[in-house]
Amino acid sequence: MQTVRDTGQLGNALVALRAGGHRVALVPTMGALHAGHMALVEEAQRQADRVVVSIFVNPLQFGANEDLDRYPRQEEEDARRLNQAGCDLLWMPTAQQMYPAGFATTVSVGKLGERWEGEARPGHFDGVATVVAKLLATVRPDVAVFGEKDFQQLAVIRRMATDLALGAAIVGLPTVRDPDGLALSSRNAYLSPQERQQALALPNALRDAAEKIAAGGDVAEALGAARRSLADAGFRTDYFALVDAATLEPISAPAGRMRLIAAATIGTTRLIDNLPLD
Repeated sequence: MQTVRDTGQLGNALVALRAGGHRVALVPTMGALHAGHMALVEEAQRQADRVVVSIFVNPLQFGANEDLDRYPRQEEEDARRLNQAGCDLLWMPTAQQMYPAGFATTVSVGKLGERWEGEARPGHFDGVATVVAKLLATVRPDVAVFGEKDFQQLAVIRRMATDLALGAAIVGLPTVRDPDGLALSSRNAYLSPQERQQALALPNALRDAAEKIAAGGDVAEALGAARRSLADAGFRTDYFALVDAATLEPISAPAGRMRLIAAATIGTTRLIDNLPLD
């Protein structure tokens, strides 16, 4: 596996990867890799001949009071895992390379990024869209792979890639979970042992609400019961909603492809999760 830190050297590395007409897949990450990230790498290997993984903790998507400084960083371990998995190129740019002096352009996807996470974290999706646009424009992959755990993020990226004709096919991979059901996340490392056990209330609430709605139960009652169960477990809930899977608009009765989406905080750790519901 080749490791590139200087953006100026990336072009030659990408030319070598594409030699012979090879297809290239990109897996953008912020590092602190876990089994969920490695599943994205495996999917990228199925989708293309060569795989590029980027590690960049993007300051633009963190708010003033969020966890940028304490976000987990483990470059050596991440590089080892990627090398063992057969990744072809690891790109680790610095913030100065991504956002040099005078950088002034950001990307916004409008209404799609204003609800839910966008409301709870103002400016978050502008930061996400901006960095992903730069990654896609720089690497020019044939395909880029993202996890469905950040479902709104995936919707934002798909909209942006289509609107700006960035050329990459955007592939979403279903959420990878621990055996007990908790969605894998780099932020799970923040949880104390007790909080880790309490955190199971989040996937359990999603599953219970999905079962009630699928069985014909009232949507508002199912969502209300889920919020109460999270409060009983010690969570502070930002949102717990049933939305249209394409537009992310809230819906009050089952129709078409849907997602149950949720964000809640246990202790000082904010977790997000979702479940498909058709």
